Formats: sequence, structure tokens, C-alpha cells
Amino acid sequence: MSRVVVGAALVATLTTPIVGAADLAAASPAPVTIAGTELRALHSAATGRDYDVYVYRPSDYESNPTRRYPVLYLLDGQWDFKLLASIQGGLLYDKFVPEIFVVGITYSGAKPDYDALRAADYTPVPRPSSPGSGGAPRFLRFLKEELIPFVDGGYRTEPGHRMIMGSSLGGLFSLYALFIDPGLFEGVVAASPAVTYGDRVAFAEEAAFAAAHRDLPARLFIAVGGQEDLTEPVIEFGQIVRARNYRGLTLETRVIEGERHSGNKPEAFNRGLRFLFSGR
Repeated sequence: MSRVVVGAALVATLTTPIVGAADLAAASPAPVTIAGTELRALHSAATGRDYDVYVYRPSDYESNPTRRYPVLYLLDGQWDFKLLASIQGGLLYDKFVPEIFVVGITYSGAKPDYDALRAADYTPVPRPSSPGSGGAPRFLRFLKEELIPFVDGGYRTEPGHRMIMGSSLGGLFSLYALFIDPGLFEGVVAASPAVTYGDRVAFAEEAAFAAAHRDLPARLFIAVGGQEDLTEPVIEFGQIVRARNYRGLTLETRVIEGERHSGNKPEAFNRGLRFLFSGR
């Protein structure tokens, strides 16, 4: 079962009366919502967790009843969904990207421990310092067998045009999905991916893939801040992938100068989203 909450825009008009401070303090505050967004709640049999899923619908979804749209799956929706929705809207206005669905994934509950939950779901191997870590195989199964069919079944999506975006551990998982299940996502944006996690497990996964494959039909964007601990390892990872010369892979790497681990996300997401649709 799922629940749905539809976002609504807040609109002010020239006839709105001026409200004094005392009246404002006494008034019941109204929630701020993101226009065109729905909240769906799903329980996963694969991970045993409850997820909140934010679905940002194309602005012309209702007026084009036969059109199908690409879907971008965004990890860490609790932090990055609002940011990406704003970035996508600006790029749409400037005609750099088309209308798309943005599906932000986060966790249900009154006070979810986001750090612990994402450390469990997004990591390919366990780490003693992170209890419950190493759940990436189960989370990938949740995406492939539960969430993606739910979205494709409930909305007019374009199943062949599916992308994933994540930062830090979310970036690590995005790379994991690319090399463990190639073809599930045709586009990947990995911002500051935690490639040093688990004794550089991302490097090992890519090497194992390269040993068995020469083709990798995908678009891959990797970015990192120029002033963070991950800068050199992420640059190294990008260089290794580029040197493979995978057939079908379109790769772009970028160092966001002057930024650190979290502050690089606005530019990384902007450039990454543009890259996913460049040349289409």
C-alpha cells in the first residue's frame, strides 16, 4: 500500500491584505510544499525497511496524456530532493533538459537515523565501524524489483530512459549499480563518490567488471570538490575508467574547484543533469 500527498503552490496576489506581526504570530502556520510533487510510502521486502518516495512530476504531465517521460532516481532525497527539483526547473526553463520525473528516495518515520540507514543501504560491503553496513545488494534489489516497477506501473514513464544520481555514499552506490547491474540505468551521476570506502571496493568492482566486459553502454558523470579528502581518489577512479575505453560509454569527469564534500553538490548536480541529456 502507498499513501499520496500532492504538493500545492503558494500564490500571493496584489489583493492579499497586509498582516501585522501579532496576527501572523497567532495564525496557524501552513506547510510549505513543492508544486507537482507526490509523497508515496513503500515497504520493501528486499531490505525490510519503509521508504518515503518523493515523485516530482513533469509540469505538462496532465496536459499531455499520451506522453511518456524519462525518470531520474535520486538518492538521499531527505537532503537533495528540493535542491535537484530547483536545478531541474532552471535547466528546463533554459532548455538544457526536457521534462522528466525526479524520484527522490528517503526513509519513513518520525525521526529516522539517516546516517545509519544510508550507511546500511548504500554500502557494498560491511565495515566494522558501521553496524548494519553492506546492504547495497539488498537495496539494489529493492530498486530493481520493487521501486522501479512501482513507478513504471503507476506513471507514464519511459522505461528505457532511466537514470540514477547520488552523492558521497549515494555516489558510491550509483557506481555500484552501474558495474553490478549494467543496463538498469542508462545514465549515472556520482558526486564525490566514496570510492575509498571498504578498502577501495569501488576500484575492485570496476576491475572485476573490466575483466569480463568490453562494452558499457551508459553515460557516466563523476564530480568531486577540489578541496576534499576524496579529490585525488575520485580523480584516480575516473582516470582508470577512461583508460578502459569501454565501448558505448560516454564519460565526463569534473573537479569543482574551491568546493568541499557537500558544497560541490549544486554545481555537480547541475552539470551532471545537463550531461545526461546532452546530445539527445
